[in-house]
Amino acid sequence: MTALLLGFVVAAAGCGAAEPPPTPPPPTGALAQRLAATASGDAASAHLEALQRIADSNGGNRASGGPGYERSVEHVAGVLRDAGFDVATPSYDAGGGRELRNVVARTRGGDPDSVVLAGAHLDSVPEGPGINDDGTGVAALLETALRLGPEPGTRNTVAFGFWGSEEDDLQGSTGYVDALSPDERSAHLLYLNADMLGSPNGGYFVQGGTGDDEEETGPSGSAAVAGVLAEELAATGVTVERIPLYGDDDAPFAAAGIPVAGAVTGDGDSKTDDQARQWGGTAGEVYDRCYHAACDTLGNVDPDRFDRYTRAIAATVARFADATERPSG
Repeated sequence: MTALLLGFVVAAAGCGAAEPPPTPPPPTGALAQRLAATASGDAASAHLEALQRIADSNGGNRASGGPGYERSVEHVAGVLRDAGFDVATPSYDAGGGRELRNVVARTRGGDPDSVVLAGAHLDSVPEGPGINDDGTGVAALLETALRLGPEPGTRNTVAFGFWGSEEDDLQGSTGYVDALSPDERSAHLLYLNADMLGSPNGGYFVQGGTGDDEEETGPSGSAAVAGVLAEELAATGVTVERIPLYGDDDAPFAAAGIPVAGAVTGDGDSKTDDQARQWGGTAGEVYDRCYHAACDTLGNVDPDRFDRYTRAIAATVARFADATERPSG
C-alpha cells in the first residue's frame, strides 16, 4: 500500500444529468456460496510462501524494477496459465525509460464486453518482502481465481489484475486504465481492490461508498460494490467498519468513472479504543508495526483476518460475476 494518499478527479457525467436509480445488490447465489465455503486463507497461504521465497532469493524484496518483482510476475502468470486462464503481461511506463509488466488474467466464456475486475499490487517496497503489503491481496485473488476456475459459466468475464509500481505512485494500475479505450472502460462493471488483508493489529475495513465527497465515496455504484463486500465480510462473523477511499490502486479506476471498493485491514495508523473493544488487539498501536519494513514477512500476517477477507472477496466476485448491469446509486 502506498504511503502517499493520492487524490483523483472524477469527470462529471454531464451538467444536470439525473443520477440513475440504485441497482439492487446481486443475490447470494450458488456460486458465491460455493466460493465462500471453499476459498480459504489457509489454502491461499501457499501463495504467500511462494512470494516469501521469491523475496528471500532476490535481495529480500519484490520491489518494482528489481529481480524479485520480475520473478513475482512470472510466478503469478504461471499459476494462472497452468490453471487455464487467459493470461497477459501488458507493459506500462514506470518512468525513467523503464517498461515493467502487470499481470492480467481473464476467465473464458463470459461476455468480453462486461468485465468484473479484482486487483492487488504485486510489488513490495525495497525495504522488505511485502507479505502483508500486498502479498495477502495477491494470494487472496489467486485463491479466488483458482476456486472460480477459468470457465465458470458466468454471464460476465471475471478478470484479476496484479499491478506493479503501486509503491511508486500507482504506475501499474494507472497504466492499465490509461491503455483502455473508451469502450473498454465502459465494459468494466466495477473494480474491487485488495490491499493488506492480514495486519496483526488490524481491523475489518471496507472502503468506498462513504465520505464527504466523490473523492472519498468513489463514482456512482461504489456504494453498491462496497455494500456487497461488507455484507460478505460480516457473514464471516465480524463487525465491519465502512471507511472512505484514500487513493490506492482504486484511484485510476475511479477517475475513469468505474465503480470501486476496497478491502483493507489497516496500515501505519493507530487502532482506536472503540476498535480494540470491537475487534481485540491493542488500542494506540498501529495496525501493522511492520508496514513498509523488513519484518513484513510470513510472520506478519494474522491468519484469521486473512481467511475472512479471502472468503469475503471470493464471494463478492462471484456475486457480481452474473450481474446484468454496472452497479449504480
